Amino acid sequence: MNQSIKRTMAIFQKDYKDFTKNLYVSSMVFLPLFLAAFYGRMGVQSLDMVFMVFNLTLTVIAAFTQSALIAEEKEKNTLRGLMLSPAGTGEILIGKSLVSFLISAIVLIFSAFLIGYQPENALLIGAALFVSILFYLGIGTLLGLITRSVMEASVVILPVLLFFSFSSFAVQLSDQYPILKAAEYLPNSQLVDLGYAVQNGAGFGDGWAALLIITAWTVGISALVVAVYQKKMVDK
Repeated sequence: MNQSIKRTMAIFQKDYKDFTKNLYVSSMVFLPLFLAAFYGRMGVQSLDMVFMVFNLTLTVIAAFTQSALIAEEKEKNTLRGLMLSPAGTGEILIGKSLVSFLISAIVLIFSAFLIGYQPENALLIGAALFVSILFYLGIGTLLGLITRSVMEASVVILPVLLFFSFSSFAVQLSDQYPILKAAEYLPNSQLVDLGYAVQNGAGFGDGWAALLIITAWTVGISALVVAVYQKKMVDK
């Protein structure tokens, strides 16, 4: 167990150094903070705007940062060596996710503070954001594994950023375009729905369905990441 923790933390420390050295990636942290400060200054109280900032944080930091860190490993030809090291699949994936996870959590907290968002049930919203971070880390890990460079990852992440940051607004058009009703079940839309439910006094008993849907997405993407990662281990 101690060796496993040491290997995981060693990977975390290396990724943290890579993150701080890569200004292109690390500067993205300020985008959601800037928007949160701007909306907070303007006195924006709309939950749609609050959760747009949250979803933007999840895509820009959790997904993009994660994909860039892994793609950079591939670009430097160091990911293969890591795969062949004594570290197991879980140790590598967890170690390479810690930086993105911690930064995402910190930015979400600061964004909520800057925009003045104080949910009635902070525990439920916190649980939903925690699971959402894991989902977007899975997206980022998957994109990092299938791309070959940071620049390529930056291009591939753009549709993901637009889709998961703003598709919740498509639900408002579902009456005119029934096909858009499918967007209601996306994790970002469920997060917005949960925010409105909490505003109306919902607790865990009322919000479990949205939390369960986000968790199901997270489990699905995690299984896909493990499958792709193990395939990459045997690819020449």
